[in-house]
Amino acid sequence: MRSLVFAVAAALAACGPSQPPASEAPAPTETAAPAPSETPEVLAARAASIASLPAPYNEANYEAGRRVFAQCRSCHTLEAGAPNRVGPNLHRLFGRQTAFAEGFTYSPALQGANFTWDAAQLDNWLANPRDFLPGNRMAFAGVRDETQRRDLIAYLKVETAAE
Repeated sequence: MRSLVFAVAAALAACGPSQPPASEAPAPTETAAPAPSETPEVLAARAASIASLPAPYNEANYEAGRRVFAQCRSCHTLEAGAPNRVGPNLHRLFGRQTAFAEGFTYSPALQGANFTWDAAQLDNWLANPRDFLPGNRMAFAGVRDETQRRDLIAYLKVETAAE
């Protein structure tokens, strides 16, 4: 029994902390210092990518989305060819059917789901994965704050797009 409790606690910890209610969540910083290796050209390209997204994602904060994704990073990868982890690789997520990542074993709930991942579906999923699709194995409580979800989805739209 002790090992089962430990395994569940470890799985929950691996996917990051749950989000506090929006009223308690700290407001994301509007500007963040870019990583030293990011050139002005890279920053401008990112800003243009965000600006080209449909509303409300064109108003998102890329850096805030990257910070929210830090909660997901231990379970998911984004880059083309990157391996699956506890969760599937999310490269080219948008426009794909559920249970699409090659080599990843999905829960029966996701295997039986019949929808295409788009921003609205992902927003509902991220708000509360267990309520959105009961029976899935994602041990993440969700991102409760709407602005954080918007920023995360915009970040994912930019970072998971096909080359």
